[in-house]
Amino acid sequence: MTRIVLVTGGARSGKSTFAERRAAQEGGAVTYLATAQAFDDEMHERIGRHIADRPAGWRTLEEPLHVAGALRTVITPTALLDCLSLWVSNALLAGWTEQTVLDATCELLDVARTRAGLTVFVTNEVGSGIVPDNALARLYRDVLGRVNQRAATASDDAYLIASGLPLTLKGTSP
Repeated sequence: MTRIVLVTGGARSGKSTFAERRAAQEGGAVTYLATAQAFDDEMHERIGRHIADRPAGWRTLEEPLHVAGALRTVITPTALLDCLSLWVSNALLAGWTEQTVLDATCELLDVARTRAGLTVFVTNEVGSGIVPDNALARLYRDVLGRVNQRAATASDDAYLIASGLPLTLKGTSP
């Protein structure tokens, strides 16, 4: 059975922890599709902590840009993509236009809809803060907001995580 779950929230809200628990509840093998890139020591350390926190049997697939293609290769019953926020950032910094990102989002969601099993997407909610003071940051906020809307529409279940607590936006309660 195909199922899509979206997990959103602010920085350090507990999104990844919640998403990992949700993925683990399915039982069976999980592929963790990671979009983060380590450009400095702090990010290397952060990625290392994330890897150490995952169950030992989970497979990790790192892909900063072409996530739809990477998701197509996943054969485990559960896929967890963490996160759409970094993916959008990676894409914009790589020179992708807003339309290219939105087209890639449609492709990603099509892949998630057609694969057997559960796909969990993690993303940041960036629309609740102040208006950014520069054009790139505003573009990022706007594009990610549109990506998040598309992912939420496509999802069967959607959760907002605040202070480690889930609020069900759509679908079944955790």
